[in-house]
Amino acid sequence: VKITLKCGIFQGVLQHVDSNRSIFINKVKNLENGRCVPGMKMFFGHEIVNVQLLDESKTCDAEGMETPTSRENPASRMAVERRGEPLKQNTQGSNASSQETNQLNLCHFKSTCSDEDTEEAIEYIVIDQFQKKFGSALMHIKKQHVCAIAAEGVNLCRHGKLSWLQVATRNHIFLFDILLLGAQVFKNGLQMVLEDKNILKVIHDCRWLSDCLSHQYGIMLSNVFDTQVADVLYFSMETGGFLPNRICTLSECLMQHLGMPYKQVSFMARKQHAVERNPEVWFMRPLPPALLNVLALETFYLLPLRMMLLDEIMSDLTALVDGYLNAFREGSADPLGSTEVGITLFLISANLVSLIQPPPQADCSVILPNVTKQFCSSD
Repeated sequence: VKITLKCGIFQGVLQHVDSNRSIFINKVKNLENGRCVPGMKMFFGHEIVNVQLLDESKTCDAEGMETPTSRENPASRMAVERRGEPLKQNTQGSNASSQETNQLNLCHFKSTCSDEDTEEAIEYIVIDQFQKKFGSALMHIKKQHVCAIAAEGVNLCRHGKLSWLQVATRNHIFLFDILLLGAQVFKNGLQMVLEDKNILKVIHDCRWLSDCLSHQYGIMLSNVFDTQVADVLYFSMETGGFLPNRICTLSECLMQHLGMPYKQVSFMARKQHAVERNPEVWFMRPLPPALLNVLALETFYLLPLRMMLLDEIMSDLTALVDGYLNAFREGSADPLGSTEVGITLFLISANLVSLIQPPPQADCSVILPNVTKQFCSSD
């Protein structure tokens, strides 16, 4: 969209319009000076003079921009490689997100697409007995610094019942059959992994699993990166301290942050439909391969999602560091070596405060009570 304000003209990708006619856009560009503004920006309704809907493909071609659907993700990467087409490389250099995403075992990921639906298949290992597979799987997981965790059952909490626990690493996906293995599976090593503070566990909404593990198995889940919490934090940072109206599901986070189309996350809808038809579907034995595939997929994407969220959350820090890089080299050499160079730190701090300041006419004590108290105190 192209937004004309009383004081300027901006262009970006529309994200949200609230009841006060305020508009949130991403990939913002100031059309008056041609500069791109990082992150998501909000324009108040009373400032907006006109909003024009642009042809996305023509706009991107004219400016040499990528369309939002072209963001690379594991499934699209494998689909391109499988067809034998050359894979386009990012000429801007790789970052931590692309490095860790590419280190995932994409050779285990398979995808077949049709015009009507997307059927995905991913290799996984079902652990349903204490034999060689269990021991080797546990040894592999213990060597990891980061792994993804998901779980399924009925009414998953202290009053419910756990049926499956999924663990994904960069190379493998393990589906532990808790119904068949019983509580002994935790005593034989899984508890040590879940409580290990040196292994980061990536989970989407850890509350229910944490409650279940604590009260039913005596396991204190620790060192967790919750992608749902990270999504809320990113929204708050991008909107000046506001909180979203609701928390996002895993499929919503995958579409928003990894740029995955709906068809590619449709496995979450199939999972929901299966549970609605039979609330105890996860206790079926043998579990249908289609549902085992769903268990693997919902765990597989958590690792690249974490890396993308980290990049987005750190964007403000990156902007501050860019300003720090130019603090001396683009200025005069006179102050170098004097005691007045400390003013640079003050300016960086001022920029940091401006990033977390709420918009005008907002209630600071409601949006950011702790930050407001800190910066308004006498000391």
